Amino acid sequence: MKESYQIASQFYDEMWLSDGQHRAHYQQYWEWLQQADKEAVARKREEAELLFHRVGITFNVYGDDGGAERLIPFDSVPRIIPASEWAMLDRGIRQRVQALNAFLHDIYHQQLILKAGIVPAEQVLVNDQYQPCMQGVDLHRHIYAHIVGVDMVRNNDGEYYVLEDNLRTPSGVSYMLENRKMMMRLYPELFAGQHIAPVERYPSHLLQTLRESSPVNDPVVVVLTPGRFNSAYFEHSFLAQQMGVELVESADLFVKDGAVMMRTTAGPCKVDVIYRRVDDAFLDPLAFRPDSMLGVPGLLSVYRSGNVVLANAIGTGVADDKSIYPYVPDMIRFYLDEDPILNNVPTWQCRKPQDLTYVLANLAKMVVKEVHGAGGYGMLIGPVASQQELSDFRDRLKARPENYIAQDTLSLSTCPTFIDNGLAPRHIDLRPFALCGADIRLVPGGLTRVALNEGSLVVNSSQGGGTKDTWVLEDDASC
Repeated sequence: MKESYQIASQFYDEMWLSDGQHRAHYQQYWEWLQQADKEAVARKREEAELLFHRVGITFNVYGDDGGAERLIPFDSVPRIIPASEWAMLDRGIRQRVQALNAFLHDIYHQQLILKAGIVPAEQVLVNDQYQPCMQGVDLHRHIYAHIVGVDMVRNNDGEYYVLEDNLRTPSGVSYMLENRKMMMRLYPELFAGQHIAPVERYPSHLLQTLRESSPVNDPVVVVLTPGRFNSAYFEHSFLAQQMGVELVESADLFVKDGAVMMRTTAGPCKVDVIYRRVDDAFLDPLAFRPDSMLGVPGLLSVYRSGNVVLANAIGTGVADDKSIYPYVPDMIRFYLDEDPILNNVPTWQCRKPQDLTYVLANLAKMVVKEVHGAGGYGMLIGPVASQQELSDFRDRLKARPENYIAQDTLSLSTCPTFIDNGLAPRHIDLRPFALCGADIRLVPGGLTRVALNEGSLVVNSSQGGGTKDTWVLEDDASC
């Protein structure tokens, strides 16, 4: 299967060295792949697609046929990470998450980092995601982001870079779990021959983290979903089922006597922790958007009084705003007195006149993102943009420079991926998930997303991306 694989020298390939030799941690997989029957592998790829359809592992694309459900393509060539490499990523993610939570507590209390001039106050206090209603509110363990997804890429220099932090309602962990189940079902022999770190503990770790977020003994935990038309509804129902807790919508909850209650067949039941997958603006129509049908009237007052926990906290989104992202290394130094383990991608803030001038002059070489953007929408990838797209984006930047940041176009690493006629390199990223309770917990690995279109750097499922299983080897014996 290697014969037709074309290694591009300008990209770091996860499996292959530039001289055509495979990397040491792919040794056992490569030996298996050499002996594998091509037709049997093709049949198992078809079987995987059928099984994913049966389980209902789909997502909705907004604005497409009224929210038509789609299957996220799954590729069965795993992304493999050696133990020593994962140990570094694990330390770096823990450090980053700890600093982000310290930042969130600070900006809603003493605002020391703003007073020190390290992060400009105007970028925080007038940010759309900053919630003045959270000022002075004390949260249990001072944790705002209980669930964090950190998006990382490997550049052609072989180094990992953090692309962005997801602290509002990070999604994708259900695909990480289902991808592993699928690989173990289709290829059990691959797992028998090497030590691959398990990921199936995530739901129990998540439940433990949510329980630890409350000072109440044996708290009642629920998952709040906007409903079945939300793009991540499968994940909401999946995680509730895996944790053994109730999946609720707004109509299932109400406020009474300073507490959040859940309607049940046995009568009202007090809720202590809400793992909410609803954005801030829709959580409480009495406090935020009055037209919201997705929230619970009075929820904010109960939350501010400490009688219910929301994971993640209201106002957390200010820390994953792309205009705040460039300051995370400074947060690590300020709050932890440590040097960052993981590097940011060099970033230009278009709100700064000198940065805007540079970006406009180099637009065709850059990636430009909306500071509140998500899902791959509202962004420009300069090297593949048409002249008309570049012109349109140049006008947008000049009109609202504060709405954008820009980054160099990284040479995202590639990983072998099955296409119709064999294997081909496709660009990938990695989203590990950190859980913050009494401790910070990570399952080894994360969600590897793959840009299935040749040459594409956009891995988002909404833009045609797929996913891979991520293997972290528990020892470096093969390396």
